[in-house]
Order: sequence, then C-alpha cells, then structure tokens
Amino acid sequence: MSAFVPLPLGHRIPASPHAVSCSLPTMRSVRGYEEKDPAITKHLTSGYPRFVVHPFSRQLGAHFLSTIPALAGRTLWLTSSAAMADALLAQLLAADSTSSAQRFSSAGVHGVSHPAADPATAGRAKTYLQNIGGFLSSREAEDHLLRRGLIAAPYAETTFAGDAAAEVRRHLRPALPGTTDTDLLLAPCGMNAIWAAFRAAAELQATRGRTVWLQLGWLYLDTIAILKKFTAAPIDYVYLRDVFDLTAIERIFLAHGKHIAGLIAEVPTNPLIQTPDLPALAKLCRTHGVLLLVDPSISSVFNLDVLAHADVVVSSLTKYTGSEGDLTAGLAAINPASPDAAELRRRIAAAIEPVYARDLARLAAQIGDTASVLTRIHANTAKVVAFLTGHPAVGEVFWAHAPASRANYDRLARRPDGTGGMITFTLKKLGALEPFYDRLRLPKGPSFGMKTTLICPFMYLAHYDLVTTPAGLAELAASKLDPDLLRLCVGVEPAEEIIAALAEALG
Repeated sequence: MSAFVPLPLGHRIPASPHAVSCSLPTMRSVRGYEEKDPAITKHLTSGYPRFVVHPFSRQLGAHFLSTIPALAGRTLWLTSSAAMADALLAQLLAADSTSSAQRFSSAGVHGVSHPAADPATAGRAKTYLQNIGGFLSSREAEDHLLRRGLIAAPYAETTFAGDAAAEVRRHLRPALPGTTDTDLLLAPCGMNAIWAAFRAAAELQATRGRTVWLQLGWLYLDTIAILKKFTAAPIDYVYLRDVFDLTAIERIFLAHGKHIAGLIAEVPTNPLIQTPDLPALAKLCRTHGVLLLVDPSISSVFNLDVLAHADVVVSSLTKYTGSEGDLTAGLAAINPASPDAAELRRRIAAAIEPVYARDLARLAAQIGDTASVLTRIHANTAKVVAFLTGHPAVGEVFWAHAPASRANYDRLARRPDGTGGMITFTLKKLGALEPFYDRLRLPKGPSFGMKTTLICPFMYLAHYDLVTTPAGLAELAASKLDPDLLRLCVGVEPAEEIIAALAEALG
C-alpha cells in the first residue's frame, strides 16, 4: 500500500489536535482559505498556529465571552503572556487612540478584547500576533480548558519527564559551538525569536544613532513584515534583492555604514534556497559595526555551522527538531564572541516570550531524533531532486546544492549531504499548476521540516495579495519569483513513493 492517500480538506497533518499543518488538497481550497470562503473555512478545524487561532483557544475564549458579562459583544484575543497582552494593547491604541480595546486577565490567562463590531481592530490584532508570534499555545489553552472542566482529558502524547529546557539545550549546544545555556534562548516559535532579536538589536543600535535595517534577498513573509513595520521610519527599511551581489552590498556599507543597524539574512533563503557568501557578509558587518542576524531554518542549525559568522542566530525549532509536526518553538542563539554579546543576551532575554512547559516537554521528547530524521530526509531529497531535474515538465529546481550557490552552502555545511529537505520548483507549461496540484497525492499544506512530506503553492499561501494583483505580480517578477512556484519539503517516507506520486501528477 502506498504511503500516500489523498487527504480530505482540513485534515490535520499529523493527526493530532496540536498539528501545525492541515490539508489544502486543491487550488480551489487554497484560494478559498486565503479569501476566507465559508465553503472552505468550515472544514478547517485547525491550521498553522500563527495564522489560525487554535480550536482550544477559540473554545477557551468563547467560555470567557459567555461567562464574563463585561465581555459581552466583544472579541477576545488570548496571548502567550501578560507582557504580550500589554504589547498588543499598546499596538492597538497606537494605531487608533479612540479604540476601546481593553486588557483581559483571568486566572493566568491574558489577552485583549475589543468590540466585536470592529473588524479593523480585529485585523490589526491578528496580524500583530501573527507577525511576532504572540498567540496562546494550544497546549496551554488545552490545560486551561481541563482545569475549568471544559474537556475531560488532555491529548495523550509522549513528553520528556525531566528538565525539558536543559534537554533541548543539551542537543543544541553541539550545533552552536562555544555557547552556554545563557546563550541559547528558547521561544514559543521561530518568529518570536526573530522578533526578540530584531527588537533587542534595533534598540541597542538606536542608542548609537543607527536605525537602518537591510533585508538580504526575499525572506519569509513575517520577517519582511517585522522589518517593514517596526523600523524607525520607512526609509530605514532597505531591500537588497540580489543575495549574490557583494559589490552592491559593499557600496551600501561604504556609503551608509554608520547609519546601518543590522542585516537579516536567511541562509538559505525562503523560497529560492539561495545561500549568500556568509563569511564575506560577516566581515562587512563587523567592519562597519552592523549587527548580523542569521536564520538557517530552511536547513537547520544541525546542518549549517553559522554561529561564528553571526551576532545572533535565529531559528525555528518547529522545523526538523519538532519533526512530528505537532508543536512550534524557536531559538535565539547569541554568539558569545560578538562584541555586543552581553547586551544582546540581556535584551533578547527580556523581549522573548516564554515557552509553555508542555510544548517544551514535547520538543525535548523529539529533539533527540533530529540527526536520524535528517539523515533519512537528506537521502530522499537528493533522489527527488534528481527526478525533478530530469523531468521534461519541470522548469527550474531550487535546493541547497543548486549550482548558483552550492559553494557558499558547502562552506557552511557540517556534512556533504546535509541539505535539509526543502526543494522549490516551477512547471514549464503555463497554467499547469492547478491540474498538477489537484492530481497530486502527497500531503498538501503549510509548514515544512516534518517527517511527513509536504507540498504547497508557496506564493499563494504566503503572498496571496501579490499573486492576485498586477502590482504584486510585478513585485514578484522584480525579485525573480514565479507566482506558481511550488515548495516541497521531503519527509522520511520511501523516496520511491514520493517520486511515484510526483510522476503520476506530472503525467
């Protein structure tokens, strides 16, 4: 029997209430999800946790709304901490000083409420919590429901029985040489780690008169959002399209180096999987007093040795380390050799959100499998790339060993085959995306870095506003991004079955 059978719309991937992905099996369902079509969204019991409010959080919020008279007629957003609720309230009031948003607290649960008939405030609240990773954890919401007698028992799963934080850091230290526990700051998701590191670095550099931030290449959408929204002024956000054009980057440093606060680079980038010359970037940054934040999530810190080149490494631990696909977590690792290490350590620790204990215990139970999971993923990835590269219906194929930046990648790789599981590719025939995607039997949904193979039409899920407007399409074209780009992250199933499913859909 094949490892792959078509999954119905909304099916959790994996089959856990804490799953980070859900099935979007057709392009119609992808569009309906993005356009909030009730015919599609009624089937979505969950989704990626920073984009879809978890059912446990919705149930807990509904309980408060129905039992607390002061919340009648209001919308309630539950947050990861009291500090996050305070930050959300401040954000909403800064956007609209007439807003009647209010702080909420009840027996250890925190959040912000506002009138239900206020979609503008609702949109701002959801986007803010999505961008910086501030939603209440599904496991924390589950435990609050349990304490209130609203559910009978928590979902049964294997967790680590000892000091989970120590166990996670024990596995991370070899991948981040020279660090101690105080350098390894854990977050509830990768975006919260990025937010905390950016905020700390920006505030530190602002004391030195430095406010400009550089985005190297096309980055993940919420990282772009943080840079666009939270730099001091619009002119302080600079997008460097070409990750390989060191000459152009050098010119910017020479002309504006004393004003530049930091540079954020994904190594490799998402979704084109381009690896810049990180040692050369690091040298430029150090010469000019610029803080360098490096995100290796696409391949993981277990595959790439990047800490020595960065001031801070920020990474999603949802990917590869949480390989079952049932938790989110993140990491901000301070390079102890950075001139600003002590100050960054202090500031990031103050800004980062706490990881809920059960999430940490679940991560600690999985992280020891990372090396073996990656070994299986790497073997599969090379075979799938060979198939895609040789197929006449496939256009461009991007992965860590693509010729354009393989030398840069190999310079950082811990092992020759350590590529991570990410592949992105295009189809040659115009209009081929929808029939291919709809026929494909592979699991289809957001996220990556799981034991389960996952594919999605990435630009539609991440940048629907761009693929559906002329201006947006022009912006993508300027960055050499095909709106029909497919993002495939290879799992641990037999490579022959992954390839067979692709071959069947490609025809």
